[in-house]
Amino acid sequence: MRMDAAVVRGWEAHFERLVDTIGGCFKRRDLRHRALSYVSGLLGPVQRKNGWQLAEHVGDATPHGMQRLLGRASWNADDVRDALRRYARRHLLADGDHGVLIVDETGFLKKGDKSVGVQRQYSGTAGRIENSQVGVFLALASARGRALIDRELYLPKSWCEDEGRLRAADVPADTRFATKPQLAQRMIERVLQSGLRPRWVLGDEVYGSDSKTRRFLEGNGQPYVLAVSCQQRLWRDFVQQRVDTIADEIPSDAWLRLSVADGAKGPRMYDWAAGRYGARTDQGLVRWLLIRRSMEKPTERAYYLCTALPEATAQDLAIAAGQRWLIECCFESAKQETGLDDYEVRSWHGWYRHVTLSMAALALLSVVRAAANNAHSKKKNRSTSKTRRMIWSR
Repeated sequence: MRMDAAVVRGWEAHFERLVDTIGGCFKRRDLRHRALSYVSGLLGPVQRKNGWQLAEHVGDATPHGMQRLLGRASWNADDVRDALRRYARRHLLADGDHGVLIVDETGFLKKGDKSVGVQRQYSGTAGRIENSQVGVFLALASARGRALIDRELYLPKSWCEDEGRLRAADVPADTRFATKPQLAQRMIERVLQSGLRPRWVLGDEVYGSDSKTRRFLEGNGQPYVLAVSCQQRLWRDFVQQRVDTIADEIPSDAWLRLSVADGAKGPRMYDWAAGRYGARTDQGLVRWLLIRRSMEKPTERAYYLCTALPEATAQDLAIAAGQRWLIECCFESAKQETGLDDYEVRSWHGWYRHVTLSMAALALLSVVRAAANNAHSKKKNRSTSKTRRMIWSR
């Protein structure tokens, strides 16, 4: 199919903006050209986006150039990460929209035991314990679109205690074991230090059940909606009670039926209840317990600990909780469209470099889609206005 010239020009313009943003992270001209070719290949119709197929896509006879980019070439993936964060913030946040940050992990199934961080561990991707690597990611989501803006590789204790494996995988000498919540805190702190103050930070039980993560966010005055398990305890009437026990005592008329997001089969309707608890944080945020209940099976419930500005409502919290799934959409798109899990590298730097460039390609797709949606919306509004004028003139 022949692509419309205007569409081609639009793509080129968006790609040039991405080039302007991340190109300066590559000091040598040939290295910059190689990196941008890599991103272009990730965006192209390549079935499996590994070194060989990306090289063939850009016309190279061997994968050596692509392999060198991810290995021995001199550039810093963290510089690209920071530039990517600025790019996403500039193009995905409208004036007055601070977006939300969502933290979650995803697994990368691997064979053997040489790839950095690989071991038999639970992989949400497979839904079971598999030989895999696990990456913790941070997504920025707004009304315009969403993108992955930061990443950290989870390094199990077995790796951190094996100096031979660390050296073989080129893991930096100062690397120490960090839990997934600790990795999440690093990424969130980088975003906050950059000046972005998201409306909410969202995460599942891995992060919500970690009291240090909650205290970290509260200490920074950052509102959050974090899932916790049914065993989470709160002080109530000078006694600690489980949140599922508290939910059992909620009156029937205190539940609000609300759809906070659309699913594959239409609006996802749930019953919601929320109540304030405890004293305000030192930063003046109000603490809430939010509960989501299935309409079909009322015993199926989800629980969230939240902090919010004093003017926030229970409905605001429910809407925020419904946005957490957006990072899953990022993972799906990145793996299907920009080769997030197609890498064939074993080293620490190779993982960070490929994943960061894949995230950059994903951000470009999000920006292009946001621009297309905006143009479609304007065209639709013009058509509606014209119809109204025609009706008025009759």
